[in-house]
Parts: sequence; structure tokens; C-alpha cells
Amino acid sequence: MGADYYETLGIPRNADDKEIKKAYRNLARKFHPDVCKDAGAEEKFKEINEAYSVLSDEQKKRQYDNMGHETFTNASKGSYSGGGGGYNSGGFSSDFSGFGDIFDFFGGGGRGRSGPQPGADLLMRIQIKMEDAVAGVDREIEVMHTEPCPTCSGSGSETKRLNTCPRCGGTGQMRQTAQSPFGQFVRMTPCTQCEGKGKIPEKVCKDCRGSGHTRVKRKVSVHIPAGVDNGMRLRMEGYGEAGDYGAHNGDLFIEIYVQAHDRFVRTGDNLETLIEISPAQAVLGTTVDVETIDHKHIDLHVPAGIQYNTALKIPGEGIKRRGKPGDLLVRVKIVTPRSISNEQKELYGKIAELEGKNSDGGGFFSGIMGGKKKGKK
Repeated sequence: MGADYYETLGIPRNADDKEIKKAYRNLARKFHPDVCKDAGAEEKFKEINEAYSVLSDEQKKRQYDNMGHETFTNASKGSYSGGGGGYNSGGFSSDFSGFGDIFDFFGGGGRGRSGPQPGADLLMRIQIKMEDAVAGVDREIEVMHTEPCPTCSGSGSETKRLNTCPRCGGTGQMRQTAQSPFGQFVRMTPCTQCEGKGKIPEKVCKDCRGSGHTRVKRKVSVHIPAGVDNGMRLRMEGYGEAGDYGAHNGDLFIEIYVQAHDRFVRTGDNLETLIEISPAQAVLGTTVDVETIDHKHIDLHVPAGIQYNTALKIPGEGIKRRGKPGDLLVRVKIVTPRSISNEQKELYGKIAELEGKNSDGGGFFSGIMGGKKKGKK
């Protein structure tokens, strides 16, 4: 008999959903077969998933609490997904968003194992520069995943021939009947000899020990299209985990994170940047050299009387997505000098004097720095 599910997760019987999920995630990280290489880690991982698949479901948990561990598992275990399969068989995928490793397993879908199973999907997260997000880029990445064993071509058999499983007759399932206080329960479980495949190797391959898989690291070229944004995922069909013999591979999903830029901010398909000009340039107008994100230099005309934080548009110099590029918005910041020469001070004084003589209280800088106040407080 297996351990009590509460003991397996190390939680009290009155634990709430949050405690159950936290305990499960901590243990799953610790005993995941790709992380823990200790003997028995995979079996422990299966037990953890089995316990969580029951205790995380309100109805199953209530039945488990009422019936007790032995009666519940004998009567019902085979009908629940998430436990008892291989470590790529799902039942835990959605809880690995904070795992922190490069790869997350999220394929499988929690189905009962019967017949050849497709490979699990993989999720890989990569960071790119904003320049690459704007224009697109080709990247070479390293992927660690399972592939069909080259010795047996993924069959698990040295002779590359498979025989019908004698235990289940090729169905991949076993029918078991159990008695409980509620009557007789019939459950269908994956065959323990062929693991639900319905076939067994004629002669077990020594290199992969009959699994048909080998774990390898591959370099993969990825085209990241122009306009990709934070959190977007690219799908590479067939680059996930290898499936069972005769089943297709899973897919590789690449999740993109775009690094912040020191000069540009993205707003939809537009980019924004900032230029600084002096009060005199704001009054009289000027031309400023603006460097775009792809390092082109454009002469931007700043009209006379420009106001603080006004955005001037350079068409077509934003995100290049969907064939219709966004724009580059150049925000104008008017900077008051902290120190000036005596000659400049004299000129500013004359401007202030002229502003004071203006009948409406305005002046050259009235629209930028505010009109001169009249009277004394």
C-alpha cells in the first residue's frame, strides 16, 4: 500500500488549497527526474503527482477523506489522471510557471496512458535586445531534449521488432476489480509490463534500456520575427520531447522577453525617445540630429515656440511589424541652463526687461516658462 497522500506531500489533513499547491511545487522541483538523479527519484515524483492529483481536486479529496487511503486507491486510483504515468505524462504542467529552469514541461494533458503517447511540449525562455525585437533576428539556441535512440531507431528493441504484450494482449490496459463498502469497482489501468503501449521489445536495447529515447543537446536556429513583444511565444513543431515509437514528437515553445532600452520605450508599434533643447532653441526653432534604434541619423526640425513634452513624429521609424511600420515619437524636453556666462546673463536680462514692457504680460518665454507675475504679495 502506498503512503497516505497527506504524508506524501508533508501537509496536515486540514491544509487549504494554497498549502497543498505550495507543498506540491516544492517537492516536484526537488524530485523531478531531470533535476534529481538519486535512485528512486522518478518513483517518488510519481507518488507526489498522484497525491496532488487527488488532493487538489475538491471532489476527489472529499472522497479520499471519507473512504480512507487504502479503500480509495484500490477502488478509484486508476480512473484519475496525473499520477502513475511517466514523468512527461502531464498532471503537473500548469504549476511550473515559477520553476526557474530553462525548460518547463507542460505537455501531456493529464490523459490516461493507452497506446503510443506523443512527446511532451517544451517551453524555453530567451531574452533579446529591443533592437532585435524591432527588426527581427535569427538566433541559435541550445535545446536539451529526448530523441529516438539511434541504436534501435526509437523502438526500444535491438532487433527493431516489437511483440504484442502478453499481459494485456496489446490493448495497453489492464482491467481490475476491487471491493469497497460502496460495492464493486472496476478500473482500467495502464499495463505494467508494456506501460500502456501494447507492445514490448523483442530484445531490449542495451543503450536506451528499452525506453526508445536518448537525451541529447542540440543547436537549433530560430527566426524571431520583427515586432515580437514581451511574453509572445514562437512554436517550433517537433522540437519537443520524443514521443513513443510510432507517435509524433512534442513541440518547442520559445517565450520572448525583450530587454529594456536606455533610449527608447515601446508603445504598441511606436517607439518613443527624448531630446533636450535650450530655451532659446525652443523659442527660435532648431534642427536636431536624432539617432534611430537601427542607428540611422535623421535631421529633425523643431518648430519655433515648441512646448515642453511635445512629441514630434518621424514616420516609419518604429516597430516594423505586419509590413506597416510604426513611428518614432521624439519628445522635447526644454532644459534651463544651470550656469551661464556674463554675456548670456545680460541678454537674458534684456529679454526679461522686454517681457516686462509687454502689455499683456507675455513675452518670448511666456508659452514655455509662464508669464511674469504682476504685483507683490
